[in-house]
Amino acid sequence: MTWFPERRQPTWLQRFCEAVLKSGPVPRHVAIIMDGNRRFAVKNSMEKCEGHVKGFDKLAETLEWCLDLGITEVTVYAFSIENFKRSPDEVNGLLELSRQKFAKLLEERNLIQEHGVCVRILGDIALLPRDLQELLAEAVTISANNDRAILNVCFAYTSRDDMCHAMREMTDGVKEGFIRESDISEGLLEKCLYTSHSRHVDLLIRTSGEVRLSDFLLWESAYSCLAFVKVLWPEFSIWNLYAAILHYQRNYGKIQIARQNFMIERERLQRESDHRYMLEEEAGICSKPGSPVDTKTSVLATNCVLPQNKNAQTLVQQYAKARKEREDTFLAHVYRKRADFLKSLLPTRPILMGTPSEALIAS
Repeated sequence: MTWFPERRQPTWLQRFCEAVLKSGPVPRHVAIIMDGNRRFAVKNSMEKCEGHVKGFDKLAETLEWCLDLGITEVTVYAFSIENFKRSPDEVNGLLELSRQKFAKLLEERNLIQEHGVCVRILGDIALLPRDLQELLAEAVTISANNDRAILNVCFAYTSRDDMCHAMREMTDGVKEGFIRESDISEGLLEKCLYTSHSRHVDLLIRTSGEVRLSDFLLWESAYSCLAFVKVLWPEFSIWNLYAAILHYQRNYGKIQIARQNFMIERERLQRESDHRYMLEEEAGICSKPGSPVDTKTSVLATNCVLPQNKNAQTLVQQYAKARKEREDTFLAHVYRKRADFLKSLLPTRPILMGTPSEALIAS
């Protein structure tokens, strides 16, 4: 099936429901755990690979519904690192299906441009066969400059692996002198995740009746609305999507308050951190950039009194500005490495459309 199926004329009831939902807050970023393909295959006496094909067909249909509702970013859990533990036949079947679907996507590159869809691959694609890596890299490249809608495909992904990868990036940044150990924070880690260029997740949907996240977007979904739907993924309907959005709207106020309080607290902790490390620098007891500071040193710096001719607020602002410059330099280095890796995977034949964009490369 095509990634861009022929658009169906909605019924009057669907148009009515869509208008009602659009009168309230509509999630901008929806994440989906597409669970139940194998159970659907068993239920309908199919091979497992046929269940996965039906699951892909449902994804293409769901993306169309999301665009109609004004949902501009969708993230789907396509292949977990844990999936490698399944039987060789099923793993090979999933990888072959992925080859076919991304090859089809490249055939439809004109439709990608027409619909303005940017495709991003999130995950450690180095774990995949080389030919599939090349297909994924080309799909990202030809769509990199599109900005109407974003499709994030989590491939060879788990959230824990993502966070570990981000921690390694920051550790390397300290070793290489881009940042200091004191610069490491929640905010910086967040910018090192595969989802660093995505909006926060508003609504996370899981099908099949399972009530767990299965290591999917654990960091990103901390302040998201969760909707667990009992139907198997290939049976997911537009009415299930409407119900999930209505669930989001009912809980919208509480979620926004929780997210706002979290951001206020994060900013407060960052200001305190900047103030503490500024005092250490001014007191002359800070060790070399990038080296650890022990507890005794931190206490001394915290209790330090600045000379009268020193303005604490100005010094904190100067320290924060310098920290931000270090972070920006470090992140530019990280994104450039990712862009170079993706570029190295491109086939030798000419790419007809698009150029790699550092801001859109997440793998």
